[in-house]
Amino acid sequence: MKYILVTGGVISGIGKGIIASSVGTILKSCGLHVTAIKIDPYINIDAGTFSPYEHGEVFVLDDGGEVDLDLGNYERFLDIRLTRDNNLTTGKIYQSVINKERRGDYLGKTVQVVPHITDAIQEWVVKQAKVPVDDDDVEPQVCVIELGGTVGDIESMPFIEAFRQFQFKVKRENFCNIHVSLIPQPSATGEQKTKPTQNSVRELRGLGLSPDLIMCRCSTALENSVKEKISMFCHVEPEQVICVHDVSSIYRVPLLLENQGVVGYLSRRLNMPIETKPRKMLTKWKEMSDRSDRLLEHCSIALVGKYTKFSDSYASVIKALEHSALAISHKLEVKYIDSAYLEPSTLQEDPVKYHEAWQKLCSADGILVPGGFGVRGTEGKIHAINWARNQKKPFLGVCLGMQLAVCEFARNTLDANSTEFDPESKHPVVIDMPEHNPGQMGGTMRLGKRRTIFKTNNSVLRKLYGDAEYVDERHRHRFEVNPELKSHFEEKGFRFVGQDVEGERMEVIELDDHPYFVGVQYHPEFTSRPIKPSPPYLGLLLASAGKLQGYLQKGCRLSPRS
Repeated sequence: MKYILVTGGVISGIGKGIIASSVGTILKSCGLHVTAIKIDPYINIDAGTFSPYEHGEVFVLDDGGEVDLDLGNYERFLDIRLTRDNNLTTGKIYQSVINKERRGDYLGKTVQVVPHITDAIQEWVVKQAKVPVDDDDVEPQVCVIELGGTVGDIESMPFIEAFRQFQFKVKRENFCNIHVSLIPQPSATGEQKTKPTQNSVRELRGLGLSPDLIMCRCSTALENSVKEKISMFCHVEPEQVICVHDVSSIYRVPLLLENQGVVGYLSRRLNMPIETKPRKMLTKWKEMSDRSDRLLEHCSIALVGKYTKFSDSYASVIKALEHSALAISHKLEVKYIDSAYLEPSTLQEDPVKYHEAWQKLCSADGILVPGGFGVRGTEGKIHAINWARNQKKPFLGVCLGMQLAVCEFARNTLDANSTEFDPESKHPVVIDMPEHNPGQMGGTMRLGKRRTIFKTNNSVLRKLYGDAEYVDERHRHRFEVNPELKSHFEEKGFRFVGQDVEGERMEVIELDDHPYFVGVQYHPEFTSRPIKPSPPYLGLLLASAGKLQGYLQKGCRLSPRS
């Protein structure tokens, strides 16, 4: 097993996740089996209770693990399926060590950070690296480990110490370290500065890890003199200094690394037998990035949510839209709308914001209401859904978006609401799930991969899924549509076309006489891939570009031009 540790310096959020994914991608394109582990030094057990403003969206895995959004990048780039144990947090490590201590496993010893915590980290990594993540169930050959945060943080010290010991345990030819650092370029002089990188590498070496590759994040390509300076002061060869400058699309990053000889260096450094035949997988990435740069036609989608100030809050949703836009050769324009601004109360308090939000909504080609929690902004979402329904605008509601579409329709036919926002509602349309325990927040939702069965043959979504009888998608919700009111809706042309295996949970809704009005209880964005976009999102983009009917008539095949 070969281990590649990716650390970061100077600032957090520097792009370690994309670089780790890209390194994995170029190694996978050489025919190796690659897995990935993300280490988050925070004390939370998992990412399930975070606000999206903390670390971006919460990504959900097949086994119901609520994890950091970087695992979403790994899954998309490497086309693999990870489990909750691929996300390691300080909380998980301390919990497992404390549980062992309570059971008496340490036989009266003093339990300490070194050796007990550091050993637990190493054991976890070794065990998790062997878990197959591809469809063919083969044990991986390479494990890319991303250490979150910045070198020098107090909370990541036990992990750095664990890997300092680990490099000797697994031997030098099986372990290497990639350090991602920032090369700032102050606008006053326009000159690229290496001092932050020098300090960051010095700190890392002081902790006992020597970087094998220094990946420099910069806005423009690194000048040769700067590269040589880093090489001299950071104790590496110039070929070990890799420039990762800003590019037009993240699909270009694997190509950028490949062009600078990263594969050649890693195969020599880690003694890996890599065939140098033309790599088919990277050709796909090249075609994709070239296509995304050449697109002329535009398609705009209004994303109506409440975490719109921070685009990482909807990272997978944006990626799913991008994959679908690329598939139909349109350039995607996402219009972020804070749903609270669509509410009548904003008209009184701040009329300018109210009219700007409605102008964005009305000018978009399609409308997407993603998942969310809590009562703030839900009225605005309901107004947006009402507009999409009445104006026949293509609409996709995901999770909460689907439940609100049900509420909106019911309000105009019944007196109805959701018990999440109004526990006293007379006709609850969206109710608590029986197994939900309102007292505890963490890990109390219906999570992970569940099966949805299509109940009719003439469903648009079923056709988009290639006329499948059922689909397996990932869920993350605490409330569900009240099954008792199903017949009232269906009489009015609002159909529940997909249900769970027991037929008790409503999973997919569609509206008759509308170009595309679809709601799904699951989160299809988590399984969208660049080369295989998610069908509900593809349907939204096709409908927004006016191509859905043609696509369905052709038997769900895209013509070369579209």
